[in-house]
Amino acid sequence: MSMVGLGIILMISMYAEEWGMGKEAYGLAGKVSAAYVIAQAICSPQLAKMVDRYGQAKIMRPAVVVSATSLSALVACTVTGQPIWTLYLFAILTGATIGSIGAMVRSRWSNVIDSPKELHTAFSLEAAIDEMIFVIGPIAATMLATSVAPHAGLIVPVVIMIVGGFWFLSQKSTEPPVVRYAKHDKVKSVLLNPAMLCLIAVFIFMGAIFGASDVATIAFAEEQGQKSMAGAILAVFALGSLISGLVYGARQWASPLWLRFAIGIIALAVLSSLFFIATNLWMLAGAMFIAGLAISPTLINGNNMVQLVVSPRQLTEGLTWVGTALGVGVSFGSSIAGSRIDAHGAHEGFLIVVVSAVASVVVVLAAAGVLRKKTTEHVTTIEEVDLTGSETLGIEEVSDKAKGQVAAQSQAEAESWEEAKGNDKSKVDTATKPEAEAESTTLGQDAEEPESESTTVP
Repeated sequence: MSMVGLGIILMISMYAEEWGMGKEAYGLAGKVSAAYVIAQAICSPQLAKMVDRYGQAKIMRPAVVVSATSLSALVACTVTGQPIWTLYLFAILTGATIGSIGAMVRSRWSNVIDSPKELHTAFSLEAAIDEMIFVIGPIAATMLATSVAPHAGLIVPVVIMIVGGFWFLSQKSTEPPVVRYAKHDKVKSVLLNPAMLCLIAVFIFMGAIFGASDVATIAFAEEQGQKSMAGAILAVFALGSLISGLVYGARQWASPLWLRFAIGIIALAVLSSLFFIATNLWMLAGAMFIAGLAISPTLINGNNMVQLVVSPRQLTEGLTWVGTALGVGVSFGSSIAGSRIDAHGAHEGFLIVVVSAVASVVVVLAAAGVLRKKTTEHVTTIEEVDLTGSETLGIEEVSDKAKGQVAAQSQAEAESWEEAKGNDKSKVDTATKPEAEAESTTLGQDAEEPESESTTVP
């Protein structure tokens, strides 16, 4: 929802000025927007867990209704000048129920595509479409807020949320299957995965770059007497990302994924630091376009890394965590930058961008070893993988989905062993001779069970 965060900032800052809050207007707007994003960050992973367990449509349909209603209430309370606590209340309710549609879309791609190379292309396309939306969203939100009414930039997201959300959730053919857990099956949280923690930390600082850039750009445009240009400048930021996303996704890359991710973070940090030296809107737009070229490839690589470091049944949760980590960073960046802008002007907001950029580089360099180990151990050479019992494949990369199939087949064989053991102990004794053990977990002929071929992954 590219219009929601910026729409909240524009609406509240403009109405707060009418309330006589003066320089505190941006601070309040940033804090309410931060409340919305933090609520999303806390609750979206929990919604993702429920989505993996019960299905996207079953969980998200009521969530969409609550989120759209809460956002409408936030608009109503702001327009009618209700107490400030009501703004925080409905911002939090909106964020808590909005979920992460982007993670669900990527989960659907992972469900319908098996090839890692094709999945890279799909994720690249998805990132490019995201950036196209972020090109249109800020412009639309700013134009509506400055030309129609301060709250007009949030009316469109409410409509899109209801119409687009229910249309998306009605697509049953691509919806991932529900994950069924056995009662004794204990699933570890993705937060116990060191590589996931590293990715989350990096994405938080990436988000801080974006959040501080949004608020500082609006304030800088206002200082230049052209506040309505803020949306167009932010769209240039996203346009650079859109172009690089399409180019990056059009080819396959031989270099290690973790290395490309680290290079992308460093490039984004260096280029976004140029915002601080901009003295007019044209310079800022040029710097944002160049910095935007580093966004999509970095996000694509980050999402691809999630594919490698979490299990398939936790994919939606993993993708949601990095998405919401980005949101947390946006909230902190916008809130801190808003306060600094109120006190010292727009360039103090760009200073927060520089600080966040430096922090992102420090984290990614410190985490490089963990990311390299966790991602490269999933890129293995498989000499023979027999998933169908009739076809042998020689491939270099096996997705987690394939590994899951192997594990499921092994589990099924084990359960068949135990069942036969309970039904006829003497027959199982015959089947468990040393010669049979050397072959696989296949039961012997005396167990009167059909012999199943073993699947081995060296």
